[in-house]
Amino acid sequence: MAPKVTVGEARIDVAAETEALSGEGAAGALVTFIGYCRDEEGRLSALELEHYPGMAEREIRKIAEEAAERWPLIAVRAAHRHGKIAPGEEIVFVACSSRHRGAAFEAASYIMDFMKTKAPFWKREHLKDGSVGGWVESKATDESAGDKWHRI
Repeated sequence: MAPKVTVGEARIDVAAETEALSGEGAAGALVTFIGYCRDEEGRLSALELEHYPGMAEREIRKIAEEAAERWPLIAVRAAHRHGKIAPGEEIVFVACSSRHRGAAFEAASYIMDFMKTKAPFWKREHLKDGSVGGWVESKATDESAGDKWHRI
């Protein structure tokens, strides 16, 4: 099973991605995660995401392959957007199918935790007042989320 990974500017067709992972009867569980752009209490007009082309895809694929080694997965899908993303639009999609729900939940969480900290993406806010914020710093909570997997 080779994970399917994409990075692009186009909106993610969540329905099509989910349907593609149904497993044709083999899957007992399909877990999806969709991360959306928030409006930050009405002040955000867009979130700009930049990435390191080629490296971002390789790193996400490596993370997805690690998940597939740890858990008995049928299929893995990870999609991440770049460019300007409006509030309410999806930024990231992660899906894992497995014969059992525990593996699907854990693998999806693992992939998302490491995508947040290891995939080379940078983001900054574009505000409704026309100003552009600085590059957003990563959060300590993102780092600690990935740390738990080293103990499990």
